[in-house]
Amino acid sequence: MRSLERHRDVAAYALGVLSEAEAFRFEDHLMECPQCTAHVTEFGPVTRQLMLYRRSTPRFVHPMAQPGPQMLNRLLDAVAVRHRAARRRTVYALAVSVVIALVGPGVALMASGEEHTRQVVEATDARSGVWAQVRTENEVYGTQVELKVKDGAGPRACHLIAVGRDGAEETVTSWSAAHHDARENTMKGASAMQADEIARYEVRTADGEHLVTLKAG
Repeated sequence: MRSLERHRDVAAYALGVLSEAEAFRFEDHLMECPQCTAHVTEFGPVTRQLMLYRRSTPRFVHPMAQPGPQMLNRLLDAVAVRHRAARRRTVYALAVSVVIALVGPGVALMASGEEHTRQVVEATDARSGVWAQVRTENEVYGTQVELKVKDGAGPRACHLIAVGRDGAEETVTSWSAAHHDARENTMKGASAMQADEIARYEVRTADGEHLVTLKAG
């Protein structure tokens, strides 16, 4: 597969429609392409919504069935609500930055009605020796995630998986552990699930080996 074709496989990989062999080859490409890794993360909200649709749709409904006008109206309303929330957040952030510039750093202590919920969890696996820390922050679309990890057993491709309370799994971010490098590495990713919907985070290798589990708060 040529390089350009690999880039085009981002959506197919994120949506889980590649064959096992094609997915394996694409994961090799991800280890060397930060651009595709970022694009896979961006597909998180889409794959989450498709999964929820699949679970909530009765088996007798044809997969190509078209939504009725009421469903379309609800979807449009939901999108409008999200857009309004995003605009309010942008305006608020701009206003705060202006006030801080005029008044001084003390104003940073002001309370916000839309304050994000932040969590920090960390763990070390006694078997693998891998240490990881996850910092999360709620966003309109789901959860922003920062991962710090120490893994001296590389080289190997790894994933951070968010496991929902309903058992759903979502890849938050992917990276390649360097050869016997136990220094701390930091990656950023995102999940379409809200923080309170996530039961735990798992660091796994590309072939499914479990490295460490971090229980969500």
